[in-house]
Amino acid sequence: MAEVKVQNVSKTFDGKVQVIRDMSFEVRDKEFVVLVGPSGCGKSTMLRMIAGLETISGGDIHIGGTRVNDLLPKDRDIAMVFQNYALYPHMTVYQNMAFGLKIQKVKKKEIDERVREAAEILEISHLLERKPAAMSGGQRQRVAIGRAIVRKPKVFLFDEPLSNLDAKLRVQMRIELQNLHQKIRSTMIYVTHDQTEAMTLGDRIVVLKDGDIMQVGTPMELYQQPQNLFVAGFIGSPPINLLRGKITGENSFIDPQGNTVLYLDDEVVSRLKEYKEKDIHMGIRPENIFESAPGKDENYCKIQVTITGIEHMGSEIFLYSDSGNNRIVARLPADSRLEPGKEVELYFKIEKALFFDSATEQRIK
Repeated sequence: MAEVKVQNVSKTFDGKVQVIRDMSFEVRDKEFVVLVGPSGCGKSTMLRMIAGLETISGGDIHIGGTRVNDLLPKDRDIAMVFQNYALYPHMTVYQNMAFGLKIQKVKKKEIDERVREAAEILEISHLLERKPAAMSGGQRQRVAIGRAIVRKPKVFLFDEPLSNLDAKLRVQMRIELQNLHQKIRSTMIYVTHDQTEAMTLGDRIVVLKDGDIMQVGTPMELYQQPQNLFVAGFIGSPPINLLRGKITGENSFIDPQGNTVLYLDDEVVSRLKEYKEKDIHMGIRPENIFESAPGKDENYCKIQVTITGIEHMGSEIFLYSDSGNNRIVARLPADSRLEPGKEVELYFKIEKALFFDSATEQRIK
């Protein structure tokens, strides 16, 4: 078993700067878990502590049931793939992949079998005699992953391995990483600042902010049931629309300036009765906004906006608009006739709206 347990781990630099605060989470055997968050949230530091490249200031880390706090990286049975590939430029692909096994004094025949097996999985068998300088970024990243695979570790650690690749290649490599996980069925922990990578790769995602865990869950749990304003705003592209205001006695949601007024039905107001006249946020995903109310029997809320811009994405458009001081983004079909500068009414299904307590930033469930 290769489960990873992080229990009440903290990290302080120079005895002053605390970058990780009492963090706990588990990675199950053969699970692909992604640590995601903005720059400076502590995700790479956490990964380096699991690898043994950083000492921990408090708490415990277990890998496969063994407490590894005091073990050297080479004794933790992990393999790490870095952002900058870290290949030896004077060595061929074969030599780069075999180097770690030679250090471990693995027999020559077994080294050859492991290297060729990994190269076949990653479809780089034809590159084994090349040197890194003669390869593309994507090919180098495959070699770096192959070097990790041949070691057959308990746990694979990935530190933003795709961030140096162009957009098209990142998409391709995401698919290949998914396939790799299915083929070798190993425990994987992956760090990224890109929420799209997190959503497409992770069995579960750990969302971090300022050294704290904001939420742990599957991609759809984070998207559909964010526990707080940060997760709601961080997960999703384009991001969720967050309108700040109060629910009044007239069943209206009104922003602080009185520029955006939404009329809510009795069921929603009853659900939020404890928050009447209190400051709340309403969240609406861009794909839940429409040019017209699609069904007479369904309950849609109407919002008046001024269109400020349109992004053509091929099969759809992203429509940007203002409603008072609120910025509204809608994801609409490509054949929409709306134009910048127009004042229009948009609609959204009220059942799809999320509500958050503005004081605590927690979702109202």
